[in-house]
Amino acid sequence: MKQTPVTCEALRAYTDSYSSSSAKKTLTNVFSRTSLADLSFDPVASRDVNFRFSNNIKTMSATNQKSSGRCWLFAATNLLREIIAKKKNLDSFELSQSHLAFWDKFERANYFIDSIIDTASLPDGDRTVDYILATGVGDGGQWDMFVNIVRKYGIIPKDAMPETFQSSATSQVNKYLNLCLRKAACLIRSVGAEDPDREAKIEEIRQKTLDSVFSFLCECYTLPPEKFDFEYTDKDGGYHLEKDFTPISFRDEMIGDYLDDYVSIINAPTADKPFGKTYTVAYLGNISGAPDIVYLNLEIGEFKETVKKQLLDGEPVWFGSDCGKFSDSTRKVWDPGAFDYELLTGLDLSMTKQQMLDYGVSKMNHAMVFTGVNIDGDGKPNRWKVENSWGSDGPNKGYHTATDDWFDAFVYQAVVNKKYLGAYADVLTQKPTVLLPWDPMGSLAD
Repeated sequence: MKQTPVTCEALRAYTDSYSSSSAKKTLTNVFSRTSLADLSFDPVASRDVNFRFSNNIKTMSATNQKSSGRCWLFAATNLLREIIAKKKNLDSFELSQSHLAFWDKFERANYFIDSIIDTASLPDGDRTVDYILATGVGDGGQWDMFVNIVRKYGIIPKDAMPETFQSSATSQVNKYLNLCLRKAACLIRSVGAEDPDREAKIEEIRQKTLDSVFSFLCECYTLPPEKFDFEYTDKDGGYHLEKDFTPISFRDEMIGDYLDDYVSIINAPTADKPFGKTYTVAYLGNISGAPDIVYLNLEIGEFKETVKKQLLDGEPVWFGSDCGKFSDSTRKVWDPGAFDYELLTGLDLSMTKQQMLDYGVSKMNHAMVFTGVNIDGDGKPNRWKVENSWGSDGPNKGYHTATDDWFDAFVYQAVVNKKYLGAYADVLTQKPTVLLPWDPMGSLAD
């Protein structure tokens, strides 16, 4: 690599540039005691962003994922609970996120082992192997992974498997679970390829590991119930007791085949993902033998129109985004126009959505639910109502506003009914292109 050292002359010029500017020296004083987000906030630009929507879906109180990364599960169960609440005339209800998280972690432990076996011939230090080891089993996940769990293990009310300390604060659970799995990976990769008993030895490692993982998860989450009763009071004060459900029978009665009609669309304007085609990500999943996680990539206008159609029909939309960009935590608003970081810092920070994805500036890190949209006089959306899972604090009791500009730049995925896809519905039957394991479209599962 050719190297170009910083010269003394250049350093002197940089120093003079700073020292000769009273504004820059004043900012040194200001920056020392105040956050850049607060300093860059533009109160005038933020005036037009409010919490009023021409199309508003009435939904229940905001939930709280607490100190965990289970946003995808909370967002998904927030959708399903509305179906159940309507069916049973309830004004409040939650499904057990702990039940789903238990089975997700257990199944992902097995999926991790399969991934290690599949890459056992690759050398130490191989990027794919390193990625699998580094990712391990965490809290994140994808919509299709939620569907996998519900199809195999069903759903249950929160009362049937409530939160525990460990389910709500998962860092230690993940730490020791992944230590155990990396030890298993070490053992599996040390079994020689020519060993005549290789398969038997690896299977013994798998079974021993899964047995200990299952027990550890039971200790942290409790043993998932095989049967339970559904006890509730409806909006009219009527008491009900429905007995002897299993997780599968509860799912079948409460939501039926609802999940079969929904697919993931993405907006990823990068050169490796032409629009109008489907994609999957290598080594992304939770249940071995389940279908691939598949996305249909749409141009932002088509993507947004599909989401809008579902909302206008009165149905919320699960979505994945980068929630860390342009967040006003006081007003509970996501709005790029409310912050002028370039003016404040003097840095060139402008990048397109494609550039942000290609250069690791932005990726999906949080799932939430759209529950409303405001349509302006020209028939275009200008702000979106968002149901979050960070509790009920704030001016709108846990609900947020996202501007349309923020949607365009930082919303990457949504789950919609296939009926809104029009001609694109036929594309879903094509074989998806396999993306590299570290592609940003899989990042929500990290």
